[in-house]
Amino acid sequence: MNYFSTGEVSKQLNVSLRTLRYYDQIGLVKPAHKDEHGKRYYTAENILLLQKILLLKATSMPLKDIQNIISQITTEKTLKVHKQQLEHEITHLERSLEHTNTLFNILKLEGQLQWDHLLPLFMEEDQSEKEQRKQEVMEALFNEEEQETLQEQLPKMEQDPDQMAKWINIIKRIELCLEEGKTPDSKHGQLIAHDTIILSDETFNGDTALAEKFWEARKSEETSADLNLYPVSKEVMRFMEEAIVSYERNGIPANVN
Repeated sequence: MNYFSTGEVSKQLNVSLRTLRYYDQIGLVKPAHKDEHGKRYYTAENILLLQKILLLKATSMPLKDIQNIISQITTEKTLKVHKQQLEHEITHLERSLEHTNTLFNILKLEGQLQWDHLLPLFMEEDQSEKEQRKQEVMEALFNEEEQETLQEQLPKMEQDPDQMAKWINIIKRIELCLEEGKTPDSKHGQLIAHDTIILSDETFNGDTALAEKFWEARKSEETSADLNLYPVSKEVMRFMEEAIVSYERNGIPANVN
C-alpha cells in the first residue's frame, strides 16, 4: 500500500498542514498511519475523502455539516453540489461582464463615463447585501455565542486601530521573511508563531476551539471577503500555519541573532 506524507498531501491538494492536523483532531479525516514520532501518513482513500470535503467546503458548507454527511454522500452528489456552486459563480461573472460591455457602449456613444456608472465595478453588491451575506456566512460557520464573541473581539479597521495594527505587523513580518527566504522553522518564523499564538489567545479570550474554527474560515479567500476581513495571501497563511506547527513541536528559540 502506498502512503503519502502530510507534506505530499498538502502540495497535491493545496491544503495546509494545519488543516490536515485539525481534521485529524476532530475525526473528520484520520490518517491511515502514524509513526512513533506522530508523523501522519495518508492513503489514496484518505486523499479521495479529502477531495470530497474540499469540494463541499468550496460551497461554504460548514465543517460540522460536512462531518455529519460525508460518510453518506457519494462522489457523484459531491460533484453535483460543486457544479451548482460553479454555475452560481458563472452567473455572477456573466452579469459583471454584461455590465462592463454596457459601459463600453456608453463610452462609445457619449465619450465619457460618470462615477456612478463605474461604481458597480468596485462594489459588486450594495452595503445591505454585503451585510446580509456576512450574516449568512457567520450563521453558517458559528453558533450564536461564538458570533457574539467574534463581533466583540475581532479587530475592526474603523474601531480598533491598535489591535488591527498588531495583526498587520505580524503579516508584514511574515512577508519580510518570505522576501528574505527565511523559513517557518527559522528563529524569525518561530518568534512570529509565538507572537501569533499570544495575540490569537488575546483575540479569542483563550477559546482555542473558536480560534480553530475562525482560522478554518479565514483560509478561504471567498469567506474572508464575505466576512469583510483584512485580505491575507495564501503564502502568508501557509507560512503562519507551518511556523505554528513547528513551534508547537519544538518550542520557541531563546533569541534571534
